Amino acid sequence: MRVPSRSPGQRPGPSVTPAARTRRRVPGASPRPAGPDLDAYRAAVADLLVEVGALAGESCDAARQALIDDRLREPAIAAVLEATPQGLVGARETLLLEMARYQPNARSSAADLTALVRIYLLSRVDVMWWRDAPTFLTDAQVDASPDLVDLEWLRRRDLLRFRYTEQPRTLLGRGMRAVSRRLRPAATPRTAGLRFRRARREVVALLNDIAREFAANTPPATPPLWVTSLVRSAEHQHRLRRLGYAAMVPSGHCLGWAVDVELEWFDRFGARETLAELLLSRQRAGEVNVVDEGQAWHLCLAPTAGLRLRQAYEAEMGV
Repeated sequence: MRVPSRSPGQRPGPSVTPAARTRRRVPGASPRPAGPDLDAYRAAVADLLVEVGALAGESCDAARQALIDDRLREPAIAAVLEATPQGLVGARETLLLEMARYQPNARSSAADLTALVRIYLLSRVDVMWWRDAPTFLTDAQVDASPDLVDLEWLRRRDLLRFRYTEQPRTLLGRGMRAVSRRLRPAATPRTAGLRFRRARREVVALLNDIAREFAANTPPATPPLWVTSLVRSAEHQHRLRRLGYAAMVPSGHCLGWAVDVELEWFDRFGARETLAELLLSRQRAGEVNVVDEGQAWHLCLAPTAGLRLRQAYEAEMGV
């Protein structure tokens, strides 16, 4: 799959035909700043996950803690964790606490302890990148922020290339959603929907860009990219945690720079692997951080891609 060139003034609509896959450099992106080696970090995390998976039994608690204590001090991992707001010690303590509290449930994207460790450690790249960004603490702050735009306003003007559904707010709405799922169980992804239909302008440009590329490299009958989560308040993040979701703290969602996109549903259209490769290609280019959370994949925009995407948003929206 050849990834299309993306200039700041690109307009909606397919612009390339599928061809051989190539490693690409993102046009208009700033050079990567000096910092931790993220390839080495992800490789070290992958090795750690193999060892965590081998210590899955309840009798292995002490061995798992000793393993975490040892591996998090490895230079490749320690360099990233030390650069987060919590630092290495705080990140270690938070991870051990998450592991001690872990209870598998159908809502959580962490199907087991190994998945929990993967999600936590890989998502630390987000908070390292955006460690100086302010957190949206309350629902009211999300609703009132001038840094966010209303997706519904854009959708009604046909300015979005991706789809989403909102979270029902009333008992009647939840009932109608349940009936719709029973009648057409595979018509849409199985997701609670967006609590906030608001997003940063750069994130809208990123999702439109990914959606166009996805459409250009899949059969015409394939549905558009589907977004399952965007910005969240810290208040809502803790609400999700109480419900059993693997909602990590701190989180790129609460900074407004992270999104979740549906992957599993696209299996029925033979497009899941295409989308997965597309997202990983962007990670290799340094444009996003990617965390495989099973049904949906978590993405966080890299700071170096922000200027290009802000310019792309302004050009596309005619601002």
